[in-house]
Amino acid sequence: MDREAYRNCCSLVKIPRQSYEQFWSSHFLDYIDKELSYSKFFKKYLLPNHPCMFSRRFTEDWKCRRQWVSEEGKPNFQKLLQEFDETPVPVANCNAKEYNANPKQVMPFKEFIHYWKEYIQNGHSSPKGCLYLKDWHMARDFPEHNVYTTPVFFSSDWLNEYWDTLEVDDYRFVYMGPKGSWTPFHADVFRSYSWSANICGRKKWLLYPPGQEEFLRDTHGNLPYDVTSAELRDNGLFPHSEEACQPLEIIQEAGEIIFVPSGWHHQVYNLEDTISINHNWLNGCNIDIMWQFLQSELSSVQKEISEWRNTMDSWHQHCQVIMKACSGIDYREFASFLKIIAGNRMAFLNACSSGDSSDYPRHLSETLTTLGPYHAAFDLQRVAHIIECLLCNEDFKRLDHSTLNLQPETMLQQIRDTIQSTRGQHLLYQE
Repeated sequence: MDREAYRNCCSLVKIPRQSYEQFWSSHFLDYIDKELSYSKFFKKYLLPNHPCMFSRRFTEDWKCRRQWVSEEGKPNFQKLLQEFDETPVPVANCNAKEYNANPKQVMPFKEFIHYWKEYIQNGHSSPKGCLYLKDWHMARDFPEHNVYTTPVFFSSDWLNEYWDTLEVDDYRFVYMGPKGSWTPFHADVFRSYSWSANICGRKKWLLYPPGQEEFLRDTHGNLPYDVTSAELRDNGLFPHSEEACQPLEIIQEAGEIIFVPSGWHHQVYNLEDTISINHNWLNGCNIDIMWQFLQSELSSVQKEISEWRNTMDSWHQHCQVIMKACSGIDYREFASFLKIIAGNRMAFLNACSSGDSSDYPRHLSETLTTLGPYHAAFDLQRVAHIIECLLCNEDFKRLDHSTLNLQPETMLQQIRDTIQSTRGQHLLYQE
């Protein structure tokens, strides 16, 4: 991040997001084929929460574009089997519905490839249904492979930074599916950003700007499983569906990367046999959207079990437990998440002052250095804003703060001191 971008956003408390009205009647999004600075991407797409597509030139040097793809542009099954063979992988059945998703099973990679070959030979059909390898943590399972590099535009990634620190999970995935496989209507985890790169094959995306999904709810308040279903034309079931705008319909070609912003609900189809790499990620630009999402999730839980509120001494704690079971995170872990993100950036800025980089994780050194001190300071300001929101939140106040690793008031003061110190040393205002 450069000085101008930092100065333009360093005083922001609420991220100003323009109306999404321009996307209500458009079927186009920006296509990036030339060099683009990080600061311009930050200003034009991250802050306003707008989608875009990067051309294949941004993936042309990835090893997987060469090794996983045949000369004909199809999945190279032989090479993939050599690399992954007996590896257990998660596979969904696109022909089956379980709640609003597809049920999954785990099978050896070679078994899925055997199925895929037969599926193609049978004219893209199978009595087993349409199977889709998805949400596979390939990069975590095979860290030595290095078959792709995260583009700098997506490198400010708090979500994976946090889970890498815990060493228990990540949100980096490989998807492999035959022609006809698809993903039902949804928004991404924690209302995160996502980026998705086609290694081979083509996808069709149906994207709805934030807020439009509210028109697509049925009479019970549930979102549709398939947004193209004829059911949505039944006003008795979906009384407001006609008020929703038409989705942004995007065809993604081989090698291209789509940036899907926070809270954009979408449905995705593989138009050909396709392999893609997908990351979910969060940073200072959309952490407020995650916080809004968490409040909404907790509110939904509280509403569901409200009848027991006056009969359970630990009702509020139970709401947090249920929220974590449903959403994957509760308020206590969210505070821990903010602590780790802030701690790494304070250590980085202190290292910029002292020249000693031993206080923050080595794997973050390259990313934080590339993004620079302005970005670290912006991140700290965004964390500080969310901590201030937490301290004013009645549900957060009810938590046992003695169980937190660091008191939020202390963390807030440390952030303020660090920013003030780096300003005093002119790290953030040097020409």
